[in-house]
Amino acid sequence: MVQRKSKAKPRGKKKRKISAIQILLKKILLAVSAAIACMIAFLYIWNSFYPISNKQSVLAEQSASPIERVVPKTNRPNEKKQSPQKPLSTEKKQQIQSVSTFKLPAQAEIPQLKVHRTEQIIKHEGYTVSYNSNYKIANWVAYELTPEEARSKKAERSNKFVPDPLVKGATAINEDYSRSGFDRGHMAPAGDMKWSVKAMRESFYFSNICPQQPGLNRGVWKALEEQSRLWALDGNSMLIVTGPVITDDLKPLGKNRVGVPKQFYKVLCYVAGNKPRGIAFLFENRDYPAVSLKDMAIPIDSVEKVTGIDFFTALPDALEEEMEANIHFGNWSF
Repeated sequence: MVQRKSKAKPRGKKKRKISAIQILLKKILLAVSAAIACMIAFLYIWNSFYPISNKQSVLAEQSASPIERVVPKTNRPNEKKQSPQKPLSTEKKQQIQSVSTFKLPAQAEIPQLKVHRTEQIIKHEGYTVSYNSNYKIANWVAYELTPEEARSKKAERSNKFVPDPLVKGATAINEDYSRSGFDRGHMAPAGDMKWSVKAMRESFYFSNICPQQPGLNRGVWKALEEQSRLWALDGNSMLIVTGPVITDDLKPLGKNRVGVPKQFYKVLCYVAGNKPRGIAFLFENRDYPAVSLKDMAIPIDSVEKVTGIDFFTALPDALEEEMEANIHFGNWSF
């Protein structure tokens, strides 16, 4: 009996030791759990106070391309092999124009023939003419009309039609138009030349004159000339190109066989809101009833196809293409 009691005592001590170890482990686990909880709470509070910097770093990392994140810019192996960009590319011009005030280049009104035509370029004070000696009329007449010129009344209408002294070769004369039924129609109108006595006189050169039906010359054609001056008076320098549509089957007029065009055109351009805006008109050489100029307006591209003339070539290609393909009626008051 004594031996059994002596054996029971060690087992009780062993149990007490195991329970003490378990208590210690529980305390350690509780302490670790409390530490983890504190760390999580600390990180949550930190993120609440500083969320922007963390997001910025993530966005910055996402916005960088894979090459930029992996290979430093100074150590890129293909950097020197890339071909340099062409100076003054269309993209570069568009970027520059988007942040600066666009201005029309000098002599931007001067067009270019895209088809073979006889021409002599003659510069007068108020206009430039591409003269066609085969038909004794102009291929085109181009000029700029400023607000100051449009409101000037310095010179009176001369009404003296004479041959252009700078023309080389044959020219029309007054007798060609006598009793023909055609008006001597101005391309660059005398009404746009009142700012200079010389410009007024030169506007009556036959290089600036074409045979026009009276109902056209005195009607819708005159209305368009007056409307063009009103656009210039709005404070915009207008680039204007006008002339006959020359074809190979023009009927001759008079002794000097002046070509009688079947159609006439006028194209206009000015800068609005840092962009060039264009509009065009095409009329048959006939009498017109009362018509709305707005209803007669067409894109400049349409006139280019009919005439074989490239207008406003001095403009940057991207701006020229957009301007000539569209009419922004909000920029044109009728």
